[in-house]
Amino acid sequence: MSDDLASRRPPLTLSANILYGIGSVAFGVHQATLTSALMLFFNQVVGLPAAWVGGAMMVTLIADAICDPLIGEWSDHTRSRWGRRHPFMYAAALPAATAFYFLFNPPAGWSATHLLVYLAVMLVAVRVLLSLYEVPSSALGPELTLDYDQRTSLMSSRFFFGTVGGAGTSILALQVFLRKDAAHPLGLLNRAGYGEMALVASGTIFLSIIISCLGTHRFIAAVVHEPPVRASWREKAREVGATLANRSFLALTISGVVGAISTGIRQGLDFYISAYFFALTPAQMSYLAMAALVAAFAGVFLAPALSRRFGKKPAMIGVFFASLFASITPIALRLIGIAPPNGTAALFTLVLAFTFVAATLGLSGFILVSSMMADVVEDAAVATGQRSEGLLFAAHGLIAKCVTGVGTFFSGLILAWVSFPQHATPGQVDPKILHHLGAVFVPVVATFSAIAIAVLMLYDIDRSRHQRNIERLEGERAPDSRAASA
Repeated sequence: MSDDLASRRPPLTLSANILYGIGSVAFGVHQATLTSALMLFFNQVVGLPAAWVGGAMMVTLIADAICDPLIGEWSDHTRSRWGRRHPFMYAAALPAATAFYFLFNPPAGWSATHLLVYLAVMLVAVRVLLSLYEVPSSALGPELTLDYDQRTSLMSSRFFFGTVGGAGTSILALQVFLRKDAAHPLGLLNRAGYGEMALVASGTIFLSIIISCLGTHRFIAAVVHEPPVRASWREKAREVGATLANRSFLALTISGVVGAISTGIRQGLDFYISAYFFALTPAQMSYLAMAALVAAFAGVFLAPALSRRFGKKPAMIGVFFASLFASITPIALRLIGIAPPNGTAALFTLVLAFTFVAATLGLSGFILVSSMMADVVEDAAVATGQRSEGLLFAAHGLIAKCVTGVGTFFSGLILAWVSFPQHATPGQVDPKILHHLGAVFVPVVATFSAIAIAVLMLYDIDRSRHQRNIERLEGERAPDSRAASA
């Protein structure tokens, strides 16, 4: 890394790393509720068919398909006294929190058709407004440091706080708002509890965004890159095309497409597997969320250590394969008849242990992937002459979100295919239906996950190539800097 470039940035201290990461609490809250609680709420509580809910979640991602790349490109080429990213980040805080609250508070007494329209409209609002923060915030990461290993630590902070946000929301919901008690024997079906959860979650989203914006505000002057003025739309299209054609970017993106289908199915059916397939209580399910929270601490230390020891790509492939095995093992053991019976401490211990292992390894893998995407920025800039953090992170994240929507849609279709009943009571669903659900879940999730991991082998940026990219870009920038100072 050149002394000139390093001197332009304030040191990336531990406090700066933490303040940047805190902003991802908002994304964690949003991700946990939209991928797990939303299907259960609108299907089992509100009463919409599962296929309708899954379809709405998939179709509304069209708004993301339009808005995310536009937001990324817009922030890449924004000139303001608050830099390229912060104007968008500040602007998103209050509207995103407000829209999230109303998503889980639909009007009472509306027809199913009107409720479906309400769901679609509010989902669009939540997705677009959170993208207004998330896309520029993600793009800010590669600007804060150019160091190969420091980027992994930075992304560790981001994923740690994202996991804290998601797991914390789940724990609070299951232990407080959706707990099983005398007044609510079916805690997960307590409609008022979802509204209370949404109020706390929306406040958390607002605070996390504002804290991160203020915490990274001092970096604005150091990370601004003045984008060149382009002569025509043809030149703009050529630059965008060259950026998105980068081989390593395509490997990460195609893998993200396939892997997000698996993620969407797994998260869309998470509550169904826990509450019905394994007959866990809300309190036990909250302990699974706690395991994911503890896994965040483990993953934060594991990912950087593995990156330094093996390199990002080999470490990522290894932890993803191990995480896949751990995530499907309890269900597979039940299907072949050797898992402990439902309602026993042995079963809960088994599920808890594999949940912790899968969460730790999976989080480590996602940290490494995000760090690898940050390294694509300079690799693409060598070909285009333009740093396009916003466009790259928007395009990669958009496809993952879109296909997560497809995966959630598939989870609705799977529930319809196995004839899963609405307003079902845990412990009273036909065992044949539950066995059918698990028999479909395991091979589908395993197949998509394995393909996604295999595609990642095409990524071709290592430590030495990243350093060469930095040195080449600095060599090209130095004459321009000397000319400007003259």
